[in-house]
Amino acid sequence: MTDTDFDSRRALRELITLLQEVDERYLGDEWSAPMFGDVPDGFRSVANMLEGALFLMFDSDPERPFFRPIVSRTRKMLGDNADAIYYTAPVRSDREYRVTGNLAGAVYLSFTVERNTSEGGYSTETAGVINDTKFDIAADGSFEVFFGGKSRERNWLGLVDRASEIIVRCYFEEPTPTAADPNRHVPLTIEPVEPPGPPAPWDDASVAAGWRRAAAFVRGRTLDQPKPGEREQPSWVSTTPNVFPPPELPGDLAFAAADAAYSMAPYLLGPDEALVIIGRWPACRFANVSLWNRYLQTYDYAHRTVSLNRASTKLEDDGSFRMVIAHADPGVANWIDTEGRAFGMVFWRFFLPEGEVETPVAEVVKRADVR
Repeated sequence: MTDTDFDSRRALRELITLLQEVDERYLGDEWSAPMFGDVPDGFRSVANMLEGALFLMFDSDPERPFFRPIVSRTRKMLGDNADAIYYTAPVRSDREYRVTGNLAGAVYLSFTVERNTSEGGYSTETAGVINDTKFDIAADGSFEVFFGGKSRERNWLGLVDRASEIIVRCYFEEPTPTAADPNRHVPLTIEPVEPPGPPAPWDDASVAAGWRRAAAFVRGRTLDQPKPGEREQPSWVSTTPNVFPPPELPGDLAFAAADAAYSMAPYLLGPDEALVIIGRWPACRFANVSLWNRYLQTYDYAHRTVSLNRASTKLEDDGSFRMVIAHADPGVANWIDTEGRAFGMVFWRFFLPEGEVETPVAEVVKRADVR
């Protein structure tokens, strides 16, 4: 047989060609990559996306799904979080599944359903959510939830047309970042209510399909994304450095948690500057703030303090907080380390907030004046 007789080889070469295009376009002038001075971050983000594509999509099988961690302390993408563990499993809208698990210390756990990701593409919509207030939890933290099939009064979430993926969000509020510990996990099992039997052996067609799902995963998160300045941002995303918009729920935005009020703004700091943030944690199930690069990757939370939650924040006498984002330790509480990066993103999450969330207020000062 010749090279072109194998569709799996053609599919692999399509992926190689895609990576060349990503190199030339997404990490080039067309996406303004050199303008921000973070081209190495771009290459690392592509490496992480390629790892995610192969790990999550190459052998994806909605007939026989199991939960896999989406991100890790070294596989960063899609706005990961130092205080969360995320899982995903592929599903089909015409199937019924039973999920069992345990909270394992999580202060918030939810399942969301994404649409149109079965071939590796970027989700078009979050089409359903059920959190831990809507299903029964035993004293030991265990639970059972059904997806798809006949409607149930509780412990059930429907699978709409083109439902393709279940994402599990498990949030922890502890003094140190949960995601930094490779031994932390949340036990989860998903199984079809009607057993499908064993899969067919891998062959040329199935391997080719795996390569193409991986390629679609990478393309959907690079070349298919809007270029800088072309994206219509949600109202809770600021384009003005160091100014936070009022936190808001994201609605059905793809890959977003419908239960969380979000607020995001870029920071921009000179070598001797710091960003002092004054605010107050709301009554809610979980809250934290994280630093990301432009490619929605968290900074190094395993070795630096680049994120704070309510358990790791020192409060003022009146219950408010004062945080300081700076390139070096200013010698005060609640320092968030920029890793020396002059530009980055500050992202706030407030899960199941009770009432309106107070908008954090920031001011740029000289680092020497922080005290």
